[in-house]
Amino acid sequence: MAGQIRVMIDRIISERSKGNAIMAATTRTKLILKGFSPDDYSSSSPDDAAAIARLREIAHELNVAL
Repeated sequence: MAGQIRVMIDRIISERSKGNAIMAATTRTKLILKGFSPDDYSSSSPDDAAAIARLREIAHELNVAL
């Protein structure tokens, strides 16, 4: 299923921000610092098992359930 990484990134951002634009920007920055630029992934991006595993770790660090 292509685009799973993008879905995970969007979910992390939306659950952390809860509609707050500043928190969304902060979360996007944290993801970038951890190696996942949200702009680099789209709904047609191929899924990578290592990237998905790393995103799950980041979500856990940020207290977000995926």
